[in-house]
Amino acid sequence: MTARDALPPHRALNLNTDKLLADVSAQWDADIVPQLIEYVKIPAKSPGFDHDWAKHGFLAQAIEQARAWVAAQGVAGLTLEVLQLDGRTPVLFFDIPATGGVDANRTVLLYGHLDKQPEMVGWRPGLGPWIPVYEDGKLYGRGSADDGYAVFAALSAIMALDKQGVARPHCIGLIETCEESGSYDLPAYLDHFAPRMGDVQLVVALDSGAGNYDQMWATTSLRGLVNGTLTVNVLTEGVHSGDAGGVVPSSFRVARQLLDRVDDSRTGVVKPVAFNCEIPAERVTQAKQAADILGDSMWQRFPWDSCCGDDGKFTFVQPATKDPVELVLNRTWRAALAVTGAEGLPPVESAGNVQRPYTSLKLSLRLPPLVDGPKAAAALKTTLETDPPYSAKVTFHYEQAATGWNAPASVPWLSSLLDVASQTYYGKPAAYMGEGGTIPFMGMLGVKFPKAQMLVTGVLGPKSNAHGPNEFLHVPYAKKLTAAVALVLAGVR
Repeated sequence: MTARDALPPHRALNLNTDKLLADVSAQWDADIVPQLIEYVKIPAKSPGFDHDWAKHGFLAQAIEQARAWVAAQGVAGLTLEVLQLDGRTPVLFFDIPATGGVDANRTVLLYGHLDKQPEMVGWRPGLGPWIPVYEDGKLYGRGSADDGYAVFAALSAIMALDKQGVARPHCIGLIETCEESGSYDLPAYLDHFAPRMGDVQLVVALDSGAGNYDQMWATTSLRGLVNGTLTVNVLTEGVHSGDAGGVVPSSFRVARQLLDRVDDSRTGVVKPVAFNCEIPAERVTQAKQAADILGDSMWQRFPWDSCCGDDGKFTFVQPATKDPVELVLNRTWRAALAVTGAEGLPPVESAGNVQRPYTSLKLSLRLPPLVDGPKAAAALKTTLETDPPYSAKVTFHYEQAATGWNAPASVPWLSSLLDVASQTYYGKPAAYMGEGGTIPFMGMLGVKFPKAQMLVTGVLGPKSNAHGPNEFLHVPYAKKLTAAVALVLAGVR
């Protein structure tokens, strides 16, 4: 099937897919990459990581850069607004009328965000979170792939269609600045803009992953998340470890025992029923298909450390399993606990022989898509605080409790369009897989627009390392994805 075959006849006649990609690519090279280079320089950390974000003004700076660029494109009929409701993070909203006689009320909502994760350590020499480096088709730096590119790609896709006179639906864009903190401000903005959104047929969220850089990937599910801090107190002040050792229980050991209530320290399997759900048969089938495509790259794509044994041979750290199907399901439909930070432990070079008074651990518990986030957070608090070892003082405070998302069944026209778009620009059919991350926006949109189709896609492919050091945007892939999204927009019915 060709792109021309898949599109409604009145829209297909003037669509030149080669020209579409050429126009998109030219705009990326001449305009979008330079814009993203400037965006990377802005330390626009999400409010959860910069409590003085309003005073620092970096989120506002990122929003203004995007606003100025959108305004400069001269899209016919476009209306553009930066809005900041009282006490909330700002959003960018754009509204572009339908063309070619398409029903003006039928809408595509395009989503992205401009807030960023914090710096993280481990960047290779010459790179840094706010130091843009463009080499070998990759733009390194925090936020370009997650998710600064989204607003530029969305408008570029629309402009490429308009340049050819291809009919398309009413398009609106909503670009937020607190996604990395849980999108807690979005419901208010959704309510505010709802009267202007019309009948949303399709949501395109450009904030997800790609299993490889060889085809278009559609995200079918997202895990939920509980973020919180576990604190174990055993003393009011530190004491000599020689005096207290064997008498005072280690706060770290108590914390370790408590974590064993959640996941098995030998296997990582999260045990309590409250944090698990049955995996739908359709998702298991899709996991097998994705595993067939990705194979060993499911685990080989990570930067494993190694050690040298007595025999002089290097041994790499091993994954939880090498079964690609199990790995797909582990990272998309099973719970996983990570300790992402700690307090109460002095740096190694200044750690004396002291029995420390407390240990605090920042916990990140990923939840299967169908597990209720707030209920899981309450269950985690109960699990950790009830009947603590040695009657230690234990508290668990959770800052974020997000429910995951499971995509509605795709209608045939959308599935067909995704395959056509992927075949057209990558030479392979579209692939489907859940993602391990959390996008609270999708659950909110599912509630707000229960009849809308959802296309969650993105550029976060192997080794792109969102949230970590050496994050990069794979520009050649992003160009093709922009063209593929344009083709999908042209086929919305």
